[in-house]
Amino acid sequence: MKRVFPSITILILLSLLGLIFFQALWLKTARVTKEKQLKENIFLATTEAAEKLMEDKTGFFSKDNHADLLFKSSKLDILRPSVIHRFTKDEIYAIIRNSMDKHFLENISFEFAVSDNSLTGDQVQSDNFFNFFIDSTHNTNVAIPLEPTMGSSLSALNKEEFLVVIVPHQDTIIFKEIFWFLLGAILFTIIITTAFFLTIRALLKQKKLSEIKSDFINNMTHEFKTPLATISLAVDALKNEKVIADSEKSNYFTRIIKEENKRMNKQVETILQAALLDKQEIQLNLKKISTHDIIKQTINTMALALEEKNAQIELALDATNDMIMADEVHFVNLINNLLDNSVKYSKEAEKLVIKISTSTIGHRVCIKIEDNGIGMSKETLSRIFEKFYRAHTGNIHNVKGFGLGLSYVKTMVDAHKGTIKAESLLGKGSCLTICIPMAK
Repeated sequence: MKRVFPSITILILLSLLGLIFFQALWLKTARVTKEKQLKENIFLATTEAAEKLMEDKTGFFSKDNHADLLFKSSKLDILRPSVIHRFTKDEIYAIIRNSMDKHFLENISFEFAVSDNSLTGDQVQSDNFFNFFIDSTHNTNVAIPLEPTMGSSLSALNKEEFLVVIVPHQDTIIFKEIFWFLLGAILFTIIITTAFFLTIRALLKQKKLSEIKSDFINNMTHEFKTPLATISLAVDALKNEKVIADSEKSNYFTRIIKEENKRMNKQVETILQAALLDKQEIQLNLKKISTHDIIKQTINTMALALEEKNAQIELALDATNDMIMADEVHFVNLINNLLDNSVKYSKEAEKLVIKISTSTIGHRVCIKIEDNGIGMSKETLSRIFEKFYRAHTGNIHNVKGFGLGLSYVKTMVDAHKGTIKAESLLGKGSCLTICIPMAK
């Protein structure tokens, strides 16, 4: 698993990066193609419009425009008719618009100008032509000379004129063209990336579960091996004739066997409780109980373990109302697990001091259990309520257990609609605060 997991991760990551790279390359190619197609269509449309503007129209000196030409144009202009004088601005726009529509540029705006190189410098242009003419980077500019077809009546009389068409904001137009392609690429990239991270997370979870399973089996083997060895030695001792003859010694070894048997039963019960919690099959038998009585009862139950550690208990039961609705059995186990942790993780060279205090905060009864034990690091503190998690101490089994105690405590506190908060400093000790709603 240690070798397979990195390989799978690297392969999936390379596949993802390759997919993103080729999608980016494809989008870049699509953009270049669309830009080339846009410029080509604009050029074709402008060329077609220029041809229409230079068509030899009959009735050039019609009744409608004859008077205007006499007054507005010089003699040279009449002899050399120009597009500027033959068409109005609106007519030029209509011709260009019609050509644009034919070349699939229906919704594209444009600016235009028709100018000549004569001394008079006549010119007709759209309103915003010069605003876009300056910026040639983001716009597409096409300039077509207006030359009549050979053999037409205007071929010898034309001025040197140019039709300039500007399509502004070409990047925006191209973006609109490839928008759905871009959106699809981004969407599927996000989906694939999400799937990648979910896969990696699932693999990490499986790896973690595998490690937890190995640790659990090792801990369980150690937990059962010690009492079994003790029972075996006690049974052998009871077979000794001297021990059989001495009733006091017989009772001593019998008591050892009984205590170790109870210890094994307790471990089995802990594992079964964890299994039931997983299946959510535990049902609480709620009734009104006193937290102060539960605390005192638990201290009495753990008297031998506390005496063995030479622990000092400091009580400050200050809650004005200590009645809660709780399952007595599970609540006793809850307090017992917290005290047991304080005993387990105490310092060898320092007297263990456990402070237990209660208080009333709003409509909740809060129980605080503080000790001066070995404390926890920030990493351990963030994971203490995880099932099977135990602080790593290498191969030293000086602290016994399956890593189920605090997980059970958290589950029971949640089941009683309460809250639990853990605080600790490495080498200084720990403090756990439980708040349970008062009984109505």
